[in-house]
Amino acid sequence: MHRIVVKLGTNVIMRQDGRVALGLLCGLVEQIAALRADGYEVLVVSSGAVGLGMERLGLLERPTVIAQIQACAAIGQSRLMGLYDDAFARMNSPIAQVLLTEDDFRDPERHANLRATLDALLTMGVIPIVNENDTVSTAELDRPAENPRAEKIFGDNDKLSALLMKHINADLLVLLSDVDGLYDRPPQEDGAQLIARVEEINDRVLALADGSNGRGRGGMASKLESARIVLRAGKQVVIANGRTPHVLERIIAGEPLGTRFAPAFEEAAR
Repeated sequence: MHRIVVKLGTNVIMRQDGRVALGLLCGLVEQIAALRADGYEVLVVSSGAVGLGMERLGLLERPTVIAQIQACAAIGQSRLMGLYDDAFARMNSPIAQVLLTEDDFRDPERHANLRATLDALLTMGVIPIVNENDTVSTAELDRPAENPRAEKIFGDNDKLSALLMKHINADLLVLLSDVDGLYDRPPQEDGAQLIARVEEINDRVLALADGSNGRGRGGMASKLESARIVLRAGKQVVIANGRTPHVLERIIAGEPLGTRFAPAFEEAAR
């Protein structure tokens, strides 16, 4: 295993009261920096810009007007990068901000430039912090497309992280949120059991998704769609709770945390 993509959801970055989960964030930064020091190339996809902008403006509810959401993203993105810059600087780990729109995947030249830039950053020991550029792009904000036939390339950071993993040829995607993984029934029900391993995303698995996860754009359904992309590429993805102590270190060490999605041949090869 050489390259890892880690996606941090809004519900990992933010506390339930809408404030930054600073201790948790710094703990995850320390784990990521430790992985980089051990020779792994790590790319981080981070949500949280809109939530941080809402906090700065004192908004208790997410705006419904697209321009206001974009304004929150513009305010929050600088705060988000400031948090990461301060935290990673304490670990002597350089970072870079990479903001993307769908055109970076649609246009062949821009796509090639993106891959080259990410390869260069990772090779130089830099940790890219990636997010959709919500300030100018509305693909993730559910704005109706001008061309209704135009398919969304990504609609949230879960899918964006899967696409990035595929295009930079990473080995593992870790999706961290405030859920422990995929359950065999709604997790609040008595007797709900965490599913440790999934080898195929079929209708039965898709039926286990139970909607969105609060402040973030993606819920379990979007994570399963991301897992489908990863499985089709012959790679692995783990959905786990970002609040679990030493979660990244334990996943990399092979500890069975969360739900691991892996092709059947991966198990046969062991």
